[in-house]
Amino acid sequence: MVNGDNLISKQGKEVEGSSLVRNGEGEQVHEMEEEVGFKELYEQSRQDVQFGEIMTGKVVQMGSEVVMVDVGWKTEGYIPIGELKDNEGKITVAVGDEIEILVDRRDGDGNLILSKDKAAKIKVWDDIKNACEQNTTIKGTVIERVKGGLSVDIGVLAFLPGSQVDIRPVRDLDKYVGQTLMFNVLKCDRKRNNVVLSRRSILEQEREAQKRDALERIEVGKIMEGVIKNITDYGLFIDLGGIDGLLHVSDISWGRITRPPNNFSRGDKITVKVLSFDREKERVSLGFKQLTDNPWDTIIERYPVGSLVKGKVVNLANYGVFVELEPGVEGLIHISEIFWTREIKHPAKVLSLGEIIEVMVLDTNPDTRRISLSLKQTTPNPWESLKQKYPEGTVIKGVIKNITNFGVFVGIEDGIDGLIHISDISWKQRVKHPSEFFQKGQEIEAIVLNVDVEKEKFSLGIKQIENNPWEEMSLKYTPGSVVTGKVTNVTDFGVFVEIEEGIEGLVHISELSQKRVKTISELFAVGDAVSVVVKSMDVKNRKIRLSIKDYESSSERHSNRYLNNTENVGYNLREALAEVKFQALKDRG
Repeated sequence: MVNGDNLISKQGKEVEGSSLVRNGEGEQVHEMEEEVGFKELYEQSRQDVQFGEIMTGKVVQMGSEVVMVDVGWKTEGYIPIGELKDNEGKITVAVGDEIEILVDRRDGDGNLILSKDKAAKIKVWDDIKNACEQNTTIKGTVIERVKGGLSVDIGVLAFLPGSQVDIRPVRDLDKYVGQTLMFNVLKCDRKRNNVVLSRRSILEQEREAQKRDALERIEVGKIMEGVIKNITDYGLFIDLGGIDGLLHVSDISWGRITRPPNNFSRGDKITVKVLSFDREKERVSLGFKQLTDNPWDTIIERYPVGSLVKGKVVNLANYGVFVELEPGVEGLIHISEIFWTREIKHPAKVLSLGEIIEVMVLDTNPDTRRISLSLKQTTPNPWESLKQKYPEGTVIKGVIKNITNFGVFVGIEDGIDGLIHISDISWKQRVKHPSEFFQKGQEIEAIVLNVDVEKEKFSLGIKQIENNPWEEMSLKYTPGSVVTGKVTNVTDFGVFVEIEEGIEGLVHISELSQKRVKTISELFAVGDAVSVVVKSMDVKNRKIRLSIKDYESSSERHSNRYLNNTENVGYNLREALAEVKFQALKDRG
């Protein structure tokens, strides 16, 4: 091993030897050699090293413990081999490589000890200082997540606050661990070994540059590519490269999109068309559906009414099924258009999302962008065959499926029920609720009144099985005839009088008495027997108008006639008595 001191001692001997020669050959030679000696000493002083100095050395020899490095002519030092190994224990230098080292100290034998690690640290801090003062970037590798941010290796461990990781808040900082990134140095304190970094400032600068570039490129009508930055219920925010544009939900599709999050994902690339651009406010409106022709412009020609088309079930609602006929064009099958006869509570009971079905077009409206479809119309209408099978007047038997306040439903065939309206139950009796006469599950006999194919209604009647008694009564109770009946109901507008079993007529309040009636209940009660005069009979509507007032007038006339007859009888009697008396007097005289 040769160190600097050895070099200095050898040189000193050579200088001493030269002086002896100089003394022997004369004064002139001595002066010349003295001048050369000063030059060598001067060059030697330039080649000598200073402790703590960082310099470039050349690897000249490699041993098992140390690596010899030439740090100047005639000066060599050694570096412990451990400083030149990587994490896997491999030596990272070879003979002939130039490396930066720090002249550290001398050992007990006077050998010069060098340090690559110390040189690197000093250089790192110099680089950090320069980066902080000159606002330049520095490269580092994220080591781990720490409280409040990340730990970054930039030669020394530095702190990257969570707020400085990105432009936007980052929820998952762990994804940056292991990444090598560029940073700005916000703060450095060598004494406290404290360095604070920022990646956000670099991103902001890059974004600002992209923004300026994007503002120059954006034009109305231009087709651009962007990245979905954010998704809301009212649209998408598209990053066009430094500036965001809004793709409103109404400009996404010619069809119906209720929730954009169901159709797009953040980070996806998307091609859009610039619809409007306010350069001052930096607002950009984008369109996606405008990249294609409006399918609704030719919807009538392509989907004529009555045509059969195939589509995909894309939505199931309580009121029907949405079927996609083509991208951007959806039609609705109302729940009533799914089956001819079968009633379903929800379309999901019979159809599923993604199912391909054939439907019939019922109506197209390009203005409202609505298409009405039908599933049942693709099959024969069973009501047509029902009308032929059950002509009007056919008597059938069926089981009561349901009883409501307006009538009774009777099962006819599978999925087909007939309705007996409450007014078609009895000719005579007033039915307040069908449950008074029928029970669910009861088998009854009814007559077919009508089969309405268009409205899909099957009408039945029970009373029509018998003849209409009102027609007979119209002959029996002619206007002016007197009949005795029983009061069955007292209302504010009159009283109902039953003149035969199940046959009631109304005595209006104006027909109750010749005198003005204020309170009917004070004069009549249910069960009272009254005599009435039939004023009129409406067979069709089954109504009979009765009058007590007319009956009273008629009775009064009879009474007056009787009284008048009584007066005449008295007069005649008086005259007869007078004549008899006159004849008796005449006979005596």
